[in-house]
Amino acid sequence: MIRLEQLCKTYHLGGESVHALDHFDLQIQAGDYLSVMGPSGSGKSTLLNMLGLLDTPDSGCYWLEKQEMTALSEEQRAAIRNQRIGFVFQAYHLIERLTARENIELPLVITGTAPAQRRPLVDELMQRLGLARHAEHLPHQLSGGQRQRVAIARAVIRKPALLLADEPTGNLDSHSGAEVIELLEELNDEGITLLMVTHDPNMGERARRQLWLQDGKLISEKRGEQNAQR
Repeated sequence: MIRLEQLCKTYHLGGESVHALDHFDLQIQAGDYLSVMGPSGSGKSTLLNMLGLLDTPDSGCYWLEKQEMTALSEEQRAAIRNQRIGFVFQAYHLIERLTARENIELPLVITGTAPAQRRPLVDELMQRLGLARHAEHLPHQLSGGQRQRVAIARAVIRKPALLLADEPTGNLDSHSGAEVIELLEELNDEGITLLMVTHDPNMGERARRQLWLQDGKLISEKRGEQNAQR
């Protein structure tokens, strides 16, 4: 599904060059479940941004579903993001003036899906995620766990092939965090390819593939034992 070859990205900060990705290679199969770990500045966020087409490499190649990404226009990249990639962030990034329902259906509105088609899709997903009672609540009226479930629903409403999660439990208590990670794993079991950046080794160890980055390089990979048969 995904192939990265010799991907490089360098930032120039304070007169110094920082190699966020340094000739980075990676292959990801459809339906895979990966965690990405490493110290601050190791390249985790840069890798996520590259995979999500939010940033472009200085050199190297990125294939997504057999299509090379690096030469695409921004308009083409935006179309692929909207159709094939979902994002879940630590800070939720919900629109405060929109209700939970409106936040979830926003990707469908942007792509021109008719209201009559949007409503059953949103209703079904809200029911599944335990959000039906909160459909008309604004984000500030929701708990952290509920807001993250709204964010996940928004990310998957268009059934993306790839779901990128950046510290999805970082702002949550342990109980809410466990619920969110179990939800993400259910979506992975249904076929969505899941890549999660985390500083929490307990969360990272749940993944089938555990990647460790340092100085923009993949320094080790471990196969998760407890989820090997999931």
